[in-house]
Parts: sequence; structure tokens; C-alpha cells
Amino acid sequence: MNLGQAFQRAVTRAPQEIAVVEGGHRQTYAEWYESVCRVTGGLQALGVRPGDHVGAVMKNRWEMATLAWASYMAGAVFTPISWRGTAEEITYCLSDSGAVLCLHDGAAGDAVIAACDAAGLAADRRIAAADAGDGFEALLEADPVAGPSDVPDSATALMLYTSGTTGRPKGVPRSHRAEWSATMSHIAMNEYPRDLSQLCVMPLFHTMGIRTLEASALLGGKMVCLPDYSAEMVLEAVEQEKIGAIFLVPTMYHDILNRADIGERDFSSVIRAGFAGMSMAPSLIERCCETFNQGKFINFYGSSEIYTLSVSDHQAAKPGNAGRPGLYQELRVVAGDPDRRVMPDEVVPQGEMGEIILNMAAPDAFEGYWNRPESNEKSIRDGWYYTGDLGQIDEDGDLWVLGRVDDMIISGGENIHPEEVEDALLRSGLCRGVVVIGLPDERMGQKVVAFVEPKDGASPSALDEACQDGALANFKRPRGYAFIDAIPRTASGKLLRRKLRDGEYDLLEGFESTV
Repeated sequence: MNLGQAFQRAVTRAPQEIAVVEGGHRQTYAEWYESVCRVTGGLQALGVRPGDHVGAVMKNRWEMATLAWASYMAGAVFTPISWRGTAEEITYCLSDSGAVLCLHDGAAGDAVIAACDAAGLAADRRIAAADAGDGFEALLEADPVAGPSDVPDSATALMLYTSGTTGRPKGVPRSHRAEWSATMSHIAMNEYPRDLSQLCVMPLFHTMGIRTLEASALLGGKMVCLPDYSAEMVLEAVEQEKIGAIFLVPTMYHDILNRADIGERDFSSVIRAGFAGMSMAPSLIERCCETFNQGKFINFYGSSEIYTLSVSDHQAAKPGNAGRPGLYQELRVVAGDPDRRVMPDEVVPQGEMGEIILNMAAPDAFEGYWNRPESNEKSIRDGWYYTGDLGQIDEDGDLWVLGRVDDMIISGGENIHPEEVEDALLRSGLCRGVVVIGLPDERMGQKVVAFVEPKDGASPSALDEACQDGALANFKRPRGYAFIDAIPRTASGKLLRRKLRDGEYDLLEGFESTV
């Protein structure tokens, strides 16, 4: 069964239920299916055939969600691209994927037009939507298709581009079967009930946004799209739409919980709250468990390549643990090696740190990167996917994700995990956010440096004192502090440590930096 067929069957189970909401736009499943069928017909009238890539550079609009299902229905490959990218980055993704069309709103501004020109997409190959034009309305006026295509579930349905924390983003093609399996795993591991209303605030060019899109439909629930993000927008949507599940990155939880009115807001409808995309400081997890106490608070460790790696639903007891392998998965921790020369059977003893690898026999796994043989050679060996993440398995069998292989700091021969130092600094109450990296040092090899979004009272001496008063070992304490306005992140919230390493930051005036 392909995703178009899955959507069609989902509609028959709940035709009169609200399916999609964005601002004042609301459609039932029956109404939305009619729109999807018309857009599918419009794509086919423009020459889109099974296997063609349909590029999309849009925010989380109902049009974007409709285009995703229409692409699946047509047997095409939905290829969402970050609207926050530069013209060069969007051009690369359009050209690399060979997209035959590009649908866009006004989020990327002139960058998307320049990118389409550079990628060789003529004016009739780019379709403006929402605040950029009425091209999408024309698709909605097309003759509807009778139903979904019959492409096999082994065909490619979706291609996500990794966030590109180092170098060019990599295309991750995913089959209908892999997507169906990933979404079923998401539903099962989060224990979602039918008719669950979900908030779609994570971008639809990211695996977390796609999972909300697909899980909402398969459950016959309401998906509420937020084109823009702010903590207030999330809170208003939860209260007004009685959202049952939120799935956010730690940065968003930080913003929400640090609002002055947080104690007055109503979270009673939220029965599932989850985080993914990066590690979360234990101190923040503890606050989340106290706030979202109507159900489970879940750490969902996954990736674009293999969706479910591991899941933990006992964050209150062990803040930060990533739990046990997910549905379908076989997970190992092998000796860490940035060059991935370690074989899958070189498993480290329990409690020791190493690289996390996954068996690619899982049905939610990809089969390899798009046009990137060198990346496949580095990340795939003997049927195992090397995540590049460091981890260890404790005596209870729970996984702990300790950072990236490439982010490990080795100072004076000692291994230092940035996340441990970051948590110690956040617990001081003097930081809005913090990133720790290793910078070259003639004597120690690397020195620990903290880049801090400061609160009042923050200073190198105050932070150093907080580290000494806590449980952080002396050799792990930062030897330099840089106070900056904003930590660089990708659109999905991942830290861009490389920008800090490369000196791409401005120091805040009025704070004493020691870098």
C-alpha cells in the first residue's frame, strides 16, 4: 500500500471530522480529500509523472500539507526544502533532486525565484501560493483524479534534505513503505489514540513535521498548522484547538517554560508531549515533566535516515535518557571512530562510550543517500547505519546520547562531552542558552569554551563558580567564555557548532568575554 492509498482509506474512516486547520482555514477529511485530488490532477496536467520530484519551499501552510498528499497520490516524490535557506542552498537542492516543479510561498522572498532560475526551472515551472500569488488556486481548480496512483510501496515517496550542520545537505530518499512504517512506529511508540489532535509547528521539510502530517491522517485526527513559530502562538493553538499532542525541539520548550505567564496557561488537553532533534538539558526536562503532567513526556531519538532509533517514556525518573531501541530496531554501540572504520561487531562493553549504529533491515530505514556515494561509504557498512552520535548503554539497558563523534572535546587527553558542561551551566540560572565546543590549544590540544546567551549577572567568574559548586569535574570546566546574542541553529533547531568554531559570531557589549 502506498501513501496515497493510505490517505484515501483514512478519509473513509472519518470523512466529516476536521482534518486540517490553519488560521481561519478548516477542512473536513472529505473536503480535504477533494482538494488533494484536484491538486493531484493539476500536477499531472503540468506533466508531473510518477518518480518526478516536486520541490516545495513553503512554511507550514495547509497548501504545503495538501501538496504533500497530492504528490504521494500522484506517485511523485515530495521534496520539501527549507525556506530559510539562501538562494544558493535552495538552488543546490532543486538541482540535486532534479525537481520538475517548485511550489513556494513568500517565505524565502526573492531567493526562491533566483534559485528556480539558477536551477533551470522556467516561470511556468514555479507555482506561487498563499502570500506569493494565486498559482496554487489554479491547481485547486483542476479536474480531480479518480484516486491514488498504483505505484508500489517500494517507490520513493519523499526526499528530505538533512539540515547540513557540516557542508552541503544530503538528500534522504524514503520509500512509501519506509514512511508508512515510520509513521506507524511513531504512533505506536508514543501510544497515540485515535482522533488525536496534533500541532504541526515543526517544519514540513523536517522529519518531525512530516511525521505529524502522516500520523494525524492515519489516526483521523486534526492537524493544526502553524506557519510561524513563537511560544505565544504555540500556547494559543494548544488552548484554542485543544491540542492533544505536541512534538517540539528543546529550544521551543525552553521558550514556552520561560514565559512569565506560564503558570496561567491551560495544558490540560495535552496527553502526549515529546521532544526530538537534539538532546535536552536534564534541568529543562524536569520542568517539562512538571508542566506537561496530564500524560507522558517522551524523548524520541530518531533521524531522517532511520526514523525511530530509540524511545524513552520515563524522563521524570531518568532525565535525558534515550530509552530502548524503537519498534523494528536493532541498536548497537561500537568503538567510536570518525572515519567509520569500525565494523558492526566491534561492540563496546556495557557502560562504555562509542558510536551508535542501527540495523538497516528495519522497514523505516532509508537505502542510501541521493547522489552521495562517498556519504554512503562513510555511513553504511555491512547493512548497518553509522549515526555519528556517541552513546552508552547503562545497567538498565537505557541508551544515553552523549553528542556527536565530531563534537567530542579531547583536552589534556581527557574526553569531555559538551552536553554535560552545557547542563551544568544552564543549571546556574545565568544562561538563556549555551553551547560548548573545543577550540585549539597549544598545550592541552583543545580547550573547553562556552558560548553563552546570558541573563543578568552572567560573567566568567559567576559561571565558573557555579561549575565548581556543582558536580562538574574541574578538568571539564570552560577555560573561556563568549557572550553572544543568539546561538546559531538550523531551521529545525539543531546547533551549528561549526559557525562558532569558524568565528561566525559577534560578542555582546557589556559582558566580559574571555575567548
